[in-house]
Amino acid sequence: MAETVNGLRSLREARGWSQGRLAEELGVSRQTINAIETGRFDPSLPLALRLALVFGRSVEEVFTLR
Repeated sequence: MAETVNGLRSLREARGWSQGRLAEELGVSRQTINAIETGRFDPSLPLALRLALVFGRSVEEVFTLR
């Protein structure tokens, strides 16, 4: 099974945002952001699209399969 790898933490930190701040932007919990960043949770397609939009990136720039 392919593992999802993401650059969410580095994108978030480059903006100087906490996990809580990003969670507020997206309307999810801080725990959700933490779980995505640590690879314990793969976001739904709508959430992945919103994450990409927040950072002005394509979904492929934020998430890849390994």
